[in-house]
Amino acid sequence: MPDPLVGQTIDGRYLIRARLARGGMATVYEAVDLRLDRVIALKVMHRHLAEDPDFVARFEREAKAAARLSHPHVVAVYDQGHGDGRVYLAMEMVPGRTLRDVMRDFGPLTPEQALVILEPVLEGLAAAHAAGFVHRDIKPENVLLADDGRVKVADFGLARAVSTSNTSATQGLIMGTVAYLSPEQVERGEADQRSDLYAAGILLFEMVTGQVPHAGDSPLSVAYAHVNNDVPAPSTIRSGIPPEIDALVVRATRRDANLRYQHAADFLADAKRVRLSLPPPRPFVEAHDTLVVDASAAARLLAGRPAAPKSAPASPPVDAKGSQRRKAPWIALVIVLAVLGAGIGGWLLATGKTVPTPNIVGQTTAAATETLSKSGLTLVITEEQFSEDVPADQIISSDPQAGGGTREAGAVGAIISKGPERYVIPDVQGLTVVEATAALTGANLVIGATTQVFADQVPAAAVVGTNPTIGSEVKPGTSVDISVSKGPKPVPIPDLAGKKATAATSTLTDLGLTVTVKEKFAEQVAEGLVIAVRPGAGTIVNSGTEVELITSKGPPPVEVPNLIDLPKAKAISVLKGLGLKPKVLEAAATPLNRVYSQDPPAGTMLPKGSSVIIRII
Repeated sequence: MPDPLVGQTIDGRYLIRARLARGGMATVYEAVDLRLDRVIALKVMHRHLAEDPDFVARFEREAKAAARLSHPHVVAVYDQGHGDGRVYLAMEMVPGRTLRDVMRDFGPLTPEQALVILEPVLEGLAAAHAAGFVHRDIKPENVLLADDGRVKVADFGLARAVSTSNTSATQGLIMGTVAYLSPEQVERGEADQRSDLYAAGILLFEMVTGQVPHAGDSPLSVAYAHVNNDVPAPSTIRSGIPPEIDALVVRATRRDANLRYQHAADFLADAKRVRLSLPPPRPFVEAHDTLVVDASAAARLLAGRPAAPKSAPASPPVDAKGSQRRKAPWIALVIVLAVLGAGIGGWLLATGKTVPTPNIVGQTTAAATETLSKSGLTLVITEEQFSEDVPADQIISSDPQAGGGTREAGAVGAIISKGPERYVIPDVQGLTVVEATAALTGANLVIGATTQVFADQVPAAAVVGTNPTIGSEVKPGTSVDISVSKGPKPVPIPDLAGKKATAATSTLTDLGLTVTVKEKFAEQVAEGLVIAVRPGAGTIVNSGTEVELITSKGPPPVEVPNLIDLPKAKAISVLKGLGLKPKVLEAAATPLNRVYSQDPPAGTMLPKGSSVIIRII
């Protein structure tokens, strides 16, 4: 059906001449900027996005930022705006194809061809990252291959504007790009420059194998694979891929972002070095047409038609094989001649003599690098493996093996040891058995026996501990026993009456009970002995229960009476009746036989059995 926008002028400035492509977020048109009289690509967002104020605000902000990014390998943003109910982005027109078109038409690329395309992508990313931009949506559809040999990255900022909006369009974005999402984008929705490099690694994998590393029945299953599975080496999918390409892919796609390339410039430097060790790229062949990717800096890629005349409408990045085939013979001749000139140096380098591969097995990466450098070779780590026998950071094996032939100035792939594979038993104390089982199996461990134990501090049904203990480092598959709390242990309170208070306190604390001591006077219980315990003896309580120990302070004190002027016999009788001991002091003759003084004086409080001195006159 005819597109209703073709022939219309958007925002009074952009005359739409033809529709180029339509995607889940927008439709791309060839248009003429009437103000500046130049052909542009106009990306018009779908109406449901234009009706979202949050998206419009973010889109304008991201577009303004992207417009400041100027680089030969980045599609330039000229203008943005909204009018007539449309939100649009005016961009540089790049006649040619997308990388997706090239891979669809030609199938898997050779490593040399793939690197020729990847290098300008990384150059564009390096410039963008240095300016503070993160693309977030690197994929073949966003890599444009111009008819004049340029390679450009498109849609900087658009992924962020769409993914942070509140519209359902985000689902379309995720479904379209899930094959290239980094684990941190899947798990936390976070992305930095290392996320772009992860996607670039996936891009290289797909170019040389013809497929993405993770596939599934749904976007969710693919996203799960990014988080839980390593990207395999391309050579495991398609034979003949050199270890240097494996190394680039493996390092760029580490699930842990800290183990990837940290900067696009580092990835680019390795890619260039690997390309120099490979033969020059050979032509693409489609049906009877010959198309060539040139390794020179001036013509990185020539994979489509010649640039359209300025007066003719620019071609969309979609099929136009008819015109391509009509012009292919002279294109092929010109391009082959260009490759012969530009690629001769690389061809001579790639087909030169080989040197014996030094023995680097058992060496550290630093030592191996030095050993290889003496032969003019470089070290490429293709894989890291756990090893019970080879210490960490030492080489397990090399490819080629020691004594084998390696191209001069080439690279030697190596598998490096990560040391013994060990896992820390996670802290599962306080978790349920189900939660603890998930944590332990997630740490590559096996659940062993489960035992029930009494535990004062851990609630019933919660995990008390493990054997081996929490925090231990063990081999994968180690069986871990767990103990589960039955709650505090029940305790019967013993009969402690008449026991010494100190001994009784020790007995109760040894049973896991909390003791408080209360003293009181007791006529029949000597001081320091237990009178009673509360709760009473024989009561069943939980460990940790507070128990009150009642101990004797001995009999209650007695008030000394006033004995002055009492007859001697009467005073003695009164003191004995109160439980006090009279001590009589008298002269040889006591004619009155009465008390004239006492010690202590009347009113003094004394324990029973204390002595009171009385003097008789």
